[in-house]
Amino acid sequence: MPSQNQQLHHKLLPFALCLALSLCAICLFAPIEPFFSIQQLRMSTLASVLSSYFLFYFWILKRHHRFHQSSHQAKLDLASMHQEQVLIVFASQTGYAEQLATQTHNSLQQGGMQTQLCDISQLSAEILQQAHKVLFLVSTTGEGDAPDSAAKFARDIMGQTIKFPQLHYAILALGDRNYQAFCAFGHQLDHCLHQQGAQTLFDIVEVDNGDDGALRHWQHHLGVLSGHTDLADWHQAEYEIWTLTERHLLNAGSQGNPAYQLRLTPPKDSIWQAGDIAEILPRHPDVDRTLPHREYSIASIPQDGAVELIVRQMQQADGSLGLGSGWLTHYAGIGESIQLRLRSNRSFHPPTSDCPLILIGNGTGIAGLRAHLKQREHEHKQKRTQNIPTQNWLFFGERNHAHDYFCQSEIEQWVANNNLSKLDLAFSRDQAQGCYVQDKLREQATELRAWVQQGAAIYVCGSLEGMAGGVDQALSEILGEGEVERMREEGLYRRDVY
Repeated sequence: MPSQNQQLHHKLLPFALCLALSLCAICLFAPIEPFFSIQQLRMSTLASVLSSYFLFYFWILKRHHRFHQSSHQAKLDLASMHQEQVLIVFASQTGYAEQLATQTHNSLQQGGMQTQLCDISQLSAEILQQAHKVLFLVSTTGEGDAPDSAAKFARDIMGQTIKFPQLHYAILALGDRNYQAFCAFGHQLDHCLHQQGAQTLFDIVEVDNGDDGALRHWQHHLGVLSGHTDLADWHQAEYEIWTLTERHLLNAGSQGNPAYQLRLTPPKDSIWQAGDIAEILPRHPDVDRTLPHREYSIASIPQDGAVELIVRQMQQADGSLGLGSGWLTHYAGIGESIQLRLRSNRSFHPPTSDCPLILIGNGTGIAGLRAHLKQREHEHKQKRTQNIPTQNWLFFGERNHAHDYFCQSEIEQWVANNNLSKLDLAFSRDQAQGCYVQDKLREQATELRAWVQQGAAIYVCGSLEGMAGGVDQALSEILGEGEVERMREEGLYRRDVY
């Protein structure tokens, strides 16, 4: 901590600087010729300019010194990090990533988590080998360059062969799509950490020029990470008023929580793509304040004339219904207004080519996969090639075939009309030993490799815990880690997991 004298100096420096600049201005502009000779006026002006310069330089130097003092203190505190503590690292060029890192720090602390803020320039391999959870908020400058503060990190850690098997991380990548190398440093960091054995807490979140929707998505993940999903949004979005027109229970008799298919009609023609997200602003009869938004994968395409969602009713620890799922599946009545905002989810948009498509998911993850299958079916009809089988392969998993086969009639119709050329189902409770989609992938390893060799894309939608990690591990075993990484980099391996 600075001493009292140091604190006093820090407070007086800006005042002294303003005084010197004022004297300089008086000398330059005030009508003081009657009181001073020309020589005296020149000397006083020079003295004021010089004192202003030196005071300003001294003030900047002090601020720089204080910044490095605080950074050094943060680095020293990291020596006592424990497994549950979250390290929040920022690589900022203009200060924006640092600002968002501070907001992230505040949100997690409100959620009861212990956190440390750290500039990326202070990171070392030793610190990362101690850390268990790290959130990176990093910007990209110029044509794909790292911020200046990340130069040492890129050289000493990203440029070396170091393993961090205990590390779990997530990345908020800041960029601008007007530049070709969008969020390049964030993706380079993600690739490097993945190669070094670290595991993702959740997939990279890209922010295009400060997009509030992407930042709300980041905050959604922070809520899940802290277990406090009721924290207010950083930035309130503008929502449209949609109408809840249909709600059907999909899994009567299921051992799991009820799951519903919802249909919401827009106030006007609306456009979205398969893979996009519906942000819902929920309401609750007993809560007066504005609630945080909730995100759901859209299960329909614009040609359907409505946004369809598949929502599982969640329960909180006290037995009450989840904010978003409770509103959509219980409190909101048919015909009631729903505040909804469409958000583009570029990282899960359809492939740009008519390549073979392997879709993998579980539970309500069928929503995002359903939209892709509907999009492929629509494109197939547009090309008037209905009689030619499409190369779409669906892996879907749930509890019981009798109660949890979501969208069964549609899926079977797609098989019948050649929109689905292959279908593999995994119902975990229908046999003594659990069977999951990753097990079905291993059973189909030979044909899966053949599809990938033909240029297939792999899309995964559903739960992050269990399914997504299990699928990633199975694909690495079947295809090899190098091939999975290649597909990820080329946009052929995409995930919408939560």
